[in-house]
Amino acid sequence: MRPIVDAAIVLICVFGSGLLGLYLRSVLPPQHLQEESLGMVRLCTGVLATLAALVLGLLVASAKANYDRVSDEVTNAAASIMLLDRTLAQYGDQTHEARGLLRAAVNSTLNSVFSAHGHGVTDLDNRQVMSRGDRIQAQLQALTPENDMQRALKARALDVSNDVAQARFLTIAQAQSSIPAAFLVVLVVWLAIMFAGFGLVTSRNTTVVVALFLCALSLAGAVLLIEELNRPLEGLMKVSSAPLRYALDHLGQ
Repeated sequence: MRPIVDAAIVLICVFGSGLLGLYLRSVLPPQHLQEESLGMVRLCTGVLATLAALVLGLLVASAKANYDRVSDEVTNAAASIMLLDRTLAQYGDQTHEARGLLRAAVNSTLNSVFSAHGHGVTDLDNRQVMSRGDRIQAQLQALTPENDMQRALKARALDVSNDVAQARFLTIAQAQSSIPAAFLVVLVVWLAIMFAGFGLVTSRNTTVVVALFLCALSLAGAVLLIEELNRPLEGLMKVSSAPLRYALDHLGQ
């Protein structure tokens, strides 16, 4: 719920500042509303608008890049899981239990992390999930190859299982990115000052109020988008589980 709450706070603060600017225009003495004064207000709000636009653009780009990295890690993990299962299948009957554990681990991840009630990183980074990975690794290390081909397959399976574990840890690390609270406060202050300036240099009417509201709503939506992209394993824009579901459908075949 935090991204929605933060977006609502941005909307209230920014739109409220615009209304405050409109109110100040109606109560300030005439000498404060001369063209020279309003020109300076327009200049300052233009500087703030440029600065805010640059910061928002960089934040959206950074959040989208982080979202794409996590999505790629999930896809790579799914491919590695399928490769591990095929390698174990080629090894022989000794890997039956390990393949069952692998399928159970993938199914559990889908039912927790990617379910409607999942908690993202919290579900992925817990002792139970880690123990499943350790059990699979132990099963692989306990294999006793009987020929050169099985020895090569065992080594390959261990390498691929390490790749899956690495992808999991990278996903956890990258999915925990967030906007620092102090940074968000500074950004809201900039936007609030900018909208107060907008209200100060224009006359109050319905069209102006609606325009200020829509613009404030758009900025709140940008903040919501940034925060949702920074939570790729939860929220409204969770990364797709399709690669893992595809992998699960083909495990054990």
